[in-house]
Amino acid sequence: MKVLACDKVDAAAIARIRSAGHEVVEGNALKGADLVAALAGVQGLLVRGATKVTADVFPGAPSLKVVVRAGTGLDNVDQVAATEHGVQVRNTPNANSVSVAELTFGMMLALERHLVPASNDLKRGVWEKSKYQGRELSGRTLGLLGFGRIGREVATRARAFNMQVIEHDPQHRAGGEGFDWVRYVEREELFRTADILSLHVPLVDSTRDSVGAREFAWMKPGALLINASRGGVVNEAALLEALKSGHLRGAAVDVFTQEPAPADHPLLALSNVLPLPHLGASTAEAQMRAGIEAAEILLECLAAEK
Repeated sequence: MKVLACDKVDAAAIARIRSAGHEVVEGNALKGADLVAALAGVQGLLVRGATKVTADVFPGAPSLKVVVRAGTGLDNVDQVAATEHGVQVRNTPNANSVSVAELTFGMMLALERHLVPASNDLKRGVWEKSKYQGRELSGRTLGLLGFGRIGREVATRARAFNMQVIEHDPQHRAGGEGFDWVRYVEREELFRTADILSLHVPLVDSTRDSVGAREFAWMKPGALLINASRGGVVNEAALLEALKSGHLRGAAVDVFTQEPAPADHPLLALSNVLPLPHLGASTAEAQMRAGIEAAEILLECLAAEK
């Protein structure tokens, strides 16, 4: 069978698919007519985040049987349209959890210890020790909106930092075995109680724009927001106002509604924002795990189509 692999999937994944006897063609960040043309005669599509598999793609790709996303989010694949055309859609939910959790703590520490501005000052020859007095994480309350694989990895690290952890997951009321020390709370209480709120929910209809002006008003004055989930979960205009007013002391944002974020994006101009270019899964380990896991899922699905 023929496979189209997009977005620079790990080389080991490509080799694994070829070793199983399938033809592999490589592409990058395809969409619309270009993606349809590349899918001629293709049964399996392997993507990361850059390729957009929109509803208009499926009618022009009658041979396509399965789309596998090497990563957790599936917001770049129209799952409803895929189902209507008999195409399976799968992801690799285990691959990125550790990398995203570690980045989440990196962003917390960078905000609370002013690591980026302090380093930039020092590189300019300015020694500003007293200006950058920070805050400890120990003893603080970390709120997790979403308590799936990534949320649990974050909670595990928070325990090592001696943080109090509360969580609210829209789909599950209990933290699960081994996490009895994490307290489940209702959604409003999560926002009102957390000193630092970290988002770990997928981008679906029910979560799109779900963290906005009301939720920011609930939060404590001086609280921090960490978003390493999906940009569309947060209303960026409301976040901008909460930060400009000083109600939120700071935010670390790894994801944006539009990616790449435009250079004139207003959040990028704020000194109390730490913006990153969607680095959550950008580790060598996560990319290798995602690629290999995606390749195995793809092979399993193709074998079922024979």
